[in-house]
Amino acid sequence: MRQDFIKFPLHLMVHPFDSFWDLKYEGKGKLRVTLTLLLLVVISMILKNQFAGFLVNYNDPRHLNSITQLFTVVFPFFLWCLSNWAITTLMGGEGKFKEIMMATGYALVPVVVIYTPMVIASRFMAEEETAFYYLMMSVASIWFVALLFVGIMTVHQYTVLKTVATMLLTVVVMGIVVFLGTLVLSMLQQITEFFINIYRELIFRT
Repeated sequence: MRQDFIKFPLHLMVHPFDSFWDLKYEGKGKLRVTLTLLLLVVISMILKNQFAGFLVNYNDPRHLNSITQLFTVVFPFFLWCLSNWAITTLMGGEGKFKEIMMATGYALVPVVVIYTPMVIASRFMAEEETAFYYLMMSVASIWFVALLFVGIMTVHQYTVLKTVATMLLTVVVMGIVVFLGTLVLSMLQQITEFFINIYRELIFRT
């Protein structure tokens, strides 16, 4: 338990190439750890938006909704995994959907490790010290992208250039899916309103 949830994720942060190899070929990656890390990221984002110090937090807590924040983390996570799986299936990738999920989830470890302590520290920071807060948040984001890059490259056994191309195409596919989803929802809304108006017209005439 301690090896799966603490030692291996922390080891992966500093030894990503070996660790992602072990994740794929040695069976050290666990789906339950991936989902736990995703949950911790959701909690970290909620804490960041609601409880970060007022010098670095421009959100109005009265207008924050935890369900919306949950959606803004979980939806892009699964959309990324699904889009990457769809693209890499066509491009000869060796990674399975479960392995893509685990690589993406384990890449979130720096966010989990850095965000919450910085949120707590931000409540005691003076204005001159807020640059350190933004620096650490940037480090967490860059670290995440770097781990994600190594994870995708290892899981699919791609070259560096092919991994970059695949990740860019994945982002494009995510945009297309969001556009088509929005379009379909808009059409469904208009069709629903059309039938509701017909129903009301029939009621008024009878």
